[in-house]
Amino acid sequence: MSEKRYIVEVAPSQPAKDGKPSMGPVYRSVYAKDGFPPPIPGLECCWDIFSLSVEKYPNNRMLGRREIGNGKPGKYVWLTYKEVYDIVLQVGNSIRNCGLEKGGRCGIFGANCPEWIMSMEACNAHGLYCVPLYDTLGAGAVEFIICHAEVALTFVEEKKITELLKTFPGSSKYLRTIVSFGKVTSQQREEAEKFGVAIYSWDEFLSLGANKRFDLPVKKRTDICTIMYTSGTTGDPKGVMISNNSIVAMIAGVHLLLKNVNESLTANDVYLSYLPLAHIFDRIMEECMINHGASIGFWRGDVKLLVEDIGELKPTIFCAVPRVLDRIYSGLQQKISSGGFIKQTMFNFAYTLKLRSMKKGSKHTEASPLSDKVVFKKVKQGLGGNVRIILSGAAPLASHVEEFLRVVSCCHVLQGYGLTETCAGTFVSIPNEFNMLGTVGPPVPNVDVCLESVPEMGYDAVSRTPRGEVCIQGDTLFSGYFKREDLTNEVLINGWFHTGDIGEWQPNGSLKIIDRKKNIFKLSQGEYVAVENLENIYCLVPDIDSIWIYGNSFESFLIAVINPNKEAVVQWAEKAGISGDFGSLCENAKVKEYFVGELTRIAKEKKLKGFEFIKAVHLDPVPFDMERDLITPSFKMKRPQMLKYYQVSNL
Repeated sequence: MSEKRYIVEVAPSQPAKDGKPSMGPVYRSVYAKDGFPPPIPGLECCWDIFSLSVEKYPNNRMLGRREIGNGKPGKYVWLTYKEVYDIVLQVGNSIRNCGLEKGGRCGIFGANCPEWIMSMEACNAHGLYCVPLYDTLGAGAVEFIICHAEVALTFVEEKKITELLKTFPGSSKYLRTIVSFGKVTSQQREEAEKFGVAIYSWDEFLSLGANKRFDLPVKKRTDICTIMYTSGTTGDPKGVMISNNSIVAMIAGVHLLLKNVNESLTANDVYLSYLPLAHIFDRIMEECMINHGASIGFWRGDVKLLVEDIGELKPTIFCAVPRVLDRIYSGLQQKISSGGFIKQTMFNFAYTLKLRSMKKGSKHTEASPLSDKVVFKKVKQGLGGNVRIILSGAAPLASHVEEFLRVVSCCHVLQGYGLTETCAGTFVSIPNEFNMLGTVGPPVPNVDVCLESVPEMGYDAVSRTPRGEVCIQGDTLFSGYFKREDLTNEVLINGWFHTGDIGEWQPNGSLKIIDRKKNIFKLSQGEYVAVENLENIYCLVPDIDSIWIYGNSFESFLIAVINPNKEAVVQWAEKAGISGDFGSLCENAKVKEYFVGELTRIAKEKKLKGFEFIKAVHLDPVPFDMERDLITPSFKMKRPQMLKYYQVSNL
């Protein structure tokens, strides 16, 4: 196994002084040991990313969607870079015809589609702030964002128009123009005009600027190109201002990293667009694809049809959040267990053989070619047959899922870490480095990183095993929270962005996220509990899909709400002679006892302290979801809302 260390020290540690906690050494990627990568020539702003690719790759496929005939999906139909460019110029002229100038705000509300990208590029062309509106947060948040960002024009998916109109009259103070990605009904037109808002179908809007030619304004690297509102786990959404410089710098860093690991993006790459473009993760991925003249195909918007879309598109790069990869893992496990004794035995033998070889340092392509050809080929075909990189982000990926997919997917499975405030991928694991399993890898080569001690949680950034709050510095950082200088000053201190996440450096220079700074509370005996760390440990129980742990200073023990794995519960109940459907099994006292026992087993195995043991559980058969406001769109738990919901449910 490689012993290479992927970070270099660029500044020494700083001891605690004047009441400030100590800070560990400052590190950066070994690929940037001689300095951060220079800007890519010609890239000064997001518009340059697209316009330069139009010059280089005018006839390359750019944006594709599936053709629907007689209600059935067919092949992907594509627009070239030049065709998209021509439409983008029309969209930009129409926006300007509505009176918006550089610095104006345009909203985009709806699922990913070619029109989403065209609208975004039109904003980039004219120096307008692109403001994505979350299509998962309901009218309350949409109205808040429109009013807070003073959005004057909003592009909207046809089926979301009704939801947008519900924000009236509050939002109509600022919103003057609505543009549907499709058609507009007479009733919708009447409703909008009642509040003095103009509404257009996509074709109508394009015709507005047909005979007009507005000059593109000069755009600087420091100009804001987008305000992305993060849902947050408490309070109103925060508007993260991201500059041209942040995105251009991130692309330069990704380019250098992939070049050094021999996995550069090319014009032949194909990307499936299904993660929300309203989030920075997908926005950056699509900017990287556009920068290389690659192809972007859009899903049909239905998670049940996602695998079918993958099979038709045959992507080479597949980005996912852990929940999607968990589903893929569960589906594969189900197929294996129902495959009969011979197939199971063959699979387990091939898996063990390849895993052992990868742990010894073999590349995934060389670890067991026969296993790949005979046993794992079907898994690869299930992802279209061409995927070479699976990238997981937005939340932690369970180690057993990551290990499994690394072995069976016949491609690189990488885990990354970043925030909207750091312009997405700030850390990413290195291909063929199996010892980075369970980590988010080293920093990308355009940021400096250090850990800051958190004494109240027992984390020391200068100890033998450095642990502390992850702090980041570099050009990819955001430009502040829109209209919230107070919140900006809380997290941006002396140029360092304080993430609130607790990290632990590994010997190879990769980082492991182990906790969250704010997720700490005292039990009645005065002991501090770092709850996120415990949730990560207890999630090692195979029969648990998700877990939320709660305690307070009036209680002496912890309790947990668990989303149990349905298949595992049903199988255990059958063996135990317990009957009933999944819902009734979750209420069964013996099933609850089983889970408390499993949690206790893991707690002992990981040598947890007595007060960290779970003493009682509530089993919820319904996964934590956004419909009940329990998680954010990036699947982070909303702890105050969890407490409120499960208290009402008589936890």
